[in-house]
Amino acid sequence: MKKLIIFGLLLVLTVFAVSCTAPIPAEKQCTVDADCERATCCHANDAVNTQFSPDCTKILCTAECVPGTLDCQQGEIKCVANECKAAMYG
Repeated sequence: MKKLIIFGLLLVLTVFAVSCTAPIPAEKQCTVDADCERATCCHANDAVNTQFSPDCTKILCTAECVPGTLDCQQGEIKCVANECKAAMYG
């Protein structure tokens, strides 16, 4: 009987823990790295799904390497656990 109660409690806690995770917003969802782009045109430090990426065709950015951004190959855009992210090196 005690094992059944413990099993029931574990089941309830598992369902509660799974239901508490926030869903990934559509603008951040991905299945492969190619689904993701920079979130901003200049000095990006985040990534979004390509459907939500900004149009940077008429944007000029400074040539500086801003720390904590994707500038100068300081990081790369990845799809991590179905979410677009900017993975920084170091």
